[in-house]
Amino acid sequence: MIIYLKRKKFKHIKMYFRLLILLLSTPIISFSQTLYDPQQSYDLPGGLFETDSIRDLYLNFYDPNYHSSLVYLWYYAPSERIPAQLTLNGVLYDSVGVRYKGNSTFCLPNDNNNPKVPYNIDMNYFISGQKLLEYKKIKLANAWMDPTFLKEIIASSIYRKYLPSGQANLMKLHVQGNYLGLYVNAESINKQFLMKHFGEKSGPLFKCDNIDRFCDTSGAPQALPPDLQYLGDDTTLYYNSYDLKSDFGWSSLMDLTKTLKYNYNELDSVLNIDRTLWAFAVNQVLLNLDCYNTYYIHNYYLYQTEDGLFQMIPWDLDNSFTGAIMGWDYWNPSNVYEYDPYHYGSPGQRPLAERLLNDPFYRKVYTAHLRTIVNESLDTAIIRSNINTLQSLAYNAADNDFNKLFSMQQYFSNVDAPIWTGWGFGGIMSSIDARKQFLLSHPEISLSPPTLYGLNISDNVVSISSFNETDVKLMITDNEYASKFQSYQMYDDGTNGDAISGDNIYSTYIPFNGNTDVKFYIRAENDDAVMLYPERAEYEFYEYSTISNIFEVNNQKKSLLYITDLLGRKVDPTIGKPLIFIYNNGEVEKRIIY
Repeated sequence: MIIYLKRKKFKHIKMYFRLLILLLSTPIISFSQTLYDPQQSYDLPGGLFETDSIRDLYLNFYDPNYHSSLVYLWYYAPSERIPAQLTLNGVLYDSVGVRYKGNSTFCLPNDNNNPKVPYNIDMNYFISGQKLLEYKKIKLANAWMDPTFLKEIIASSIYRKYLPSGQANLMKLHVQGNYLGLYVNAESINKQFLMKHFGEKSGPLFKCDNIDRFCDTSGAPQALPPDLQYLGDDTTLYYNSYDLKSDFGWSSLMDLTKTLKYNYNELDSVLNIDRTLWAFAVNQVLLNLDCYNTYYIHNYYLYQTEDGLFQMIPWDLDNSFTGAIMGWDYWNPSNVYEYDPYHYGSPGQRPLAERLLNDPFYRKVYTAHLRTIVNESLDTAIIRSNINTLQSLAYNAADNDFNKLFSMQQYFSNVDAPIWTGWGFGGIMSSIDARKQFLLSHPEISLSPPTLYGLNISDNVVSISSFNETDVKLMITDNEYASKFQSYQMYDDGTNGDAISGDNIYSTYIPFNGNTDVKFYIRAENDDAVMLYPERAEYEFYEYSTISNIFEVNNQKKSLLYITDLLGRKVDPTIGKPLIFIYNNGEVEKRIIY
C-alpha cells in the first residue's frame, strides 16, 4: 500500500501523535490510483441473469381466458395487467402482474395464432415490495426473429463493457402447465436499473419509441420517430414520439432538443456526450441497425441524472449482427456489412448524430471508440466459444420449443451464415467477420492514434508516457456521476511537475486540493486521431484520493462514527466494496477500501 501525503513539517511532537492516532483510527485506504470497474454493477452467478443455467419459469393465470384478456389489453390498455402465480426454483409468488409486450414480435406470432408472444411481468404490481431474485420486472422476449436465440445476449455482453446496458440470458417459460418455449430474459430499464448504475432514480426517464403499431394499424395513431428534433415549445407535440416513464420530464426533453438545435455549444450541459458516442459506436460495430444512428430511429432510453445530463441507454438488441434487417431487395450482405459508420441520413433526419459526427473533435473521439470496440470485442474465437457453450446448454430447450419460428438446423447455421426465408436473417459470425474486416480497413478508423502507457502518480503529480502525439491532457472531475470532466494541459517541458523536458513523459499537478476523491483519465491527440487511457473512458476511469489539510481536519475534531453499506446497514471495513463513512461533523463519504 502506498499513501501519498502533501509534504508538511511537523512543528511539534504532539502533532505527530495526533496524526498517528488519526491514521490508526481511519480505515486503511489506498491513495494511489485505482481503475474503476463498472462491471461490478452486474449480476454474479446465481443472480437472475446468470448464463450458467437455464431456469424454468412457470406462470399460472387465475383467468382461464387469460390470452384474450391480454390481447385486448395490448391493443386498448397497454399499461394494465392481470394477475397470475409465478413459480421459479420451487418458490411460488402470488399475484404478479402480467401483460404482453413487444410490437412486431407480438403481432407476427399473434396474427398467426402462435402462442409464443413476449411477456412483461411486474412482481410489484399487486403486492408491494415483491421481487424475483431482487428484481421487480421480468421481460421475456420470444426471439421471434433470431434463429440462434443468442443475438441479444452476445450483443448485451459487449454493450456492457462501454456504457450502462441491460443484461440478458435464456429462460424456459411454462404457461398453465404447458411448455411455451425458450425465451430471452432481458433486463428492464426502470428505476431499479437506474439505481444500480447511477445511484439515484428520481430524474426524467424516457423510452424513445413512438406509438406506431406494427399490426392492425387501422385507426392507430401515427407519430414521428424519436429523432430528437425540436418540435416547438408545446410539450404535447412530443407525446406520441416518446414514452415518459417518470412522473415528470417533458420540459427537460424539450430543452435537450432545443439546445441541440439552437445552442449546440452548450450541448454538454444537458447531454452526456461521451456515453452517447459510445452508444453510437457499439451500435455501428455490432451492426445493430434498429437504433438511433443506424437504420430505424428508436430502441433507446434517455435518463437525466442529478447532474443535469441525459444519459443514452441502449435497449432491444435482438437485431444486432444485422438481425432481420437484411431482407430488403435493395440490400445484400455486402451493403449491410459495409454500412457507413458515420451515417446520419439526410440533413436533419438524425440531428444528434449529425451534429456530433460533423464536429471534428467529437468525430475523433467517436472514431477512437470504434477502434477500441473492434480491437478488443470482436475476438471471433472468444465469441464462438461463448456461443457454443450457450447453444449446447440451450439445445434441449430449443429443440422442444415447438412454437419457435425456425428449425434446429437454422438454430446452428445462423451462427455462421445468413439465412433467407423471404426475409434475410444475418449470421452472427459472418456479420462479425465481414464488419471487422471493413472497419479495420476504413481510411478514417485506420489512422494512427497516439500511444499512451506508464501512468504514474507521485506527490499529486500525474505522469504518463506518450508517442505520436501533439497534445496530452488530464481529464478530471470530482463529480460523483463521473461526468463533466475538465481538461488540464499536461507538459513535457520540465515545468508543472514534469521532471525532464523532451523525454515523452507528460506531467501535471492534480488540480484539486483538500481531502478529495477524484476521477480521471488521459486523452492524447494528434492531427488524425485520439487515444484515451484507459481506452474505455469515460465509462472506465482512474480514481485517486489525496490527503492534504490533515491537521485542519484533526482540529475540526472530525472523527469516524461508523461505516455502513449502500443500504444503510452498519458494517465493518471491507476491502473492495463501496462503503459509506459517517463522521461526527455531519460529513458523509462514499469510499472503497483497497
